[in-house]
Amino acid sequence: MSLNWWQGGIIYQIYPRSFMDANGDGIGDLAGITDKLDYVASLGVNAIWLSPIFTSPMKDFGYDVSDYRDIDPMFGSLADFKRLIARAHELDLKVMVDQVISHSSDLHPWFEESRQDRTNAKADWYVWADPKPDGTPPNNWLSIFGGSAWKWDSRRLQYYLHNFLESQPDFNFHHPEVRKVHLDNMRFWLELGVDGFRLDTVNFYFHSQGLEDNPPVPPGEPKTKGAPEDNPYTYQRHVYDLSRPENLVFLQQLRALMDEFPGATTVGEIGDDFPLKRMAEYTDGGDKLHMAYTFELLNKPHSPQFLREVIQTTNDSVRDGWPCWAVSNHDVVRMRTRWGAEEDPVQYPLAVLALMVSVRGSVCLYQGEELGLPEADVPFERIQDPYGIPLWPVFKGRDGCRTPMVWSDQAFGGFSTIEPWLPVDVAHLPLSVVRQEAQADSMLQHTRRLIQWRQQQRALVLGDMVFVDVQNDDLLAFTRCYAEERLLVVINLTAVTQTAILPAAVEHELTGHGFSATLAGLTLIVPAYQAFYGKLA
Repeated sequence: MSLNWWQGGIIYQIYPRSFMDANGDGIGDLAGITDKLDYVASLGVNAIWLSPIFTSPMKDFGYDVSDYRDIDPMFGSLADFKRLIARAHELDLKVMVDQVISHSSDLHPWFEESRQDRTNAKADWYVWADPKPDGTPPNNWLSIFGGSAWKWDSRRLQYYLHNFLESQPDFNFHHPEVRKVHLDNMRFWLELGVDGFRLDTVNFYFHSQGLEDNPPVPPGEPKTKGAPEDNPYTYQRHVYDLSRPENLVFLQQLRALMDEFPGATTVGEIGDDFPLKRMAEYTDGGDKLHMAYTFELLNKPHSPQFLREVIQTTNDSVRDGWPCWAVSNHDVVRMRTRWGAEEDPVQYPLAVLALMVSVRGSVCLYQGEELGLPEADVPFERIQDPYGIPLWPVFKGRDGCRTPMVWSDQAFGGFSTIEPWLPVDVAHLPLSVVRQEAQADSMLQHTRRLIQWRQQQRALVLGDMVFVDVQNDDLLAFTRCYAEERLLVVINLTAVTQTAILPAAVEHELTGHGFSATLAGLTLIVPAYQAFYGKLA
């Protein structure tokens, strides 16, 4: 099973700029991460995922790469990264790194060469197009970060495509050399010892070479997910600028590379008009991605009925593929605020975590979620995110979920000895690691106990999943079955006690997870924000 550690694994996402500053410059670094790996391992997780650490001008905080084979000096060196990998492996932690290959920085030497003229060796490595006769962009495609997805270049007298910032030109994946160079770069990191990749915007690699206009979203149909609803990007049905069929062939080529390194894995980020369909397409057959996640649970709806529908639809869609669940990450408002603003600040996040580690799939746990951190309040004058500045105040950007980890309640949260790149919210200080380590009933201690307990339950890690009717739609109830073991899980995400009528007798209740419920025959009483785990006869 060590080769399939990812299946049912729990991956702890680290945002390097904000995890731990070891050299005292106000920005997190690799040495700081290495220093804190013992803490991460104590949670019982299987792996870490590092958001981008490659050389970059940092206009989008590392998601604009200018060198795919080196570490940005802000974070350290290749030697520092090798030390991080070695220490992680000593602690039995796998290491995954972000791969941002749909686009590069406009300062990457490849783009600087490509934009010089239309005949150089890399002229077609990026997506270039002539203007319309009136000089306007070639079509109506929009950037997620606002405005047209096309930027005029006066040297080539053409537009280049950028699905994100103007400083993030899109690669032309129709060019075989582009596909090859990215696979070669990933091989470099695999040979260095990484255990897998999180693939940013994995369905954005190819575009339609016909450059057709995207149609509008038909009236009454849901808008595109993965962007705020007030963003005009959501008004289009993204038929031609992403999720093209050619992508499947490239993912098969990528999987062939991964298979050369037993135990290495991939998890893809999918932002699509029909994300669950795309997840199934990208993970089935065992010859493309190992895992994928969508924005279904990174949005606002969070009723038990909504969650049941998403999870059920995912299970029905993915079939022999494997989902990866995330309720928070570096791009969205923290779950405690986004879902639980009106709920108990400790018990509700724990109940959500219980759901995430109990359903079929793997889990990405974002740094600070184990502490129950709410979204930080970042004043406008401290905003760094290029996504948030132009859309303020309706959308405040992503800085509120990217503020420094709070290790102590001392100055700057124990993250740094100087003012950090983003401010530490004073509301986070009472939730620091030091504070919670000293409290037996803290969110951190409960999280650690729950994860460590769950990792011992084979049915929860690998089992099949079927929802069951307990005659109460406010409860989430399902079975997880593996080999001869059949577990019943019932979770109450509401603020009131709920009653379930079980469909079958429970042989015995499982304990050690930190939740409580009362079972009398087939009647189960589940208090607010509690869960029940029982072995079925």
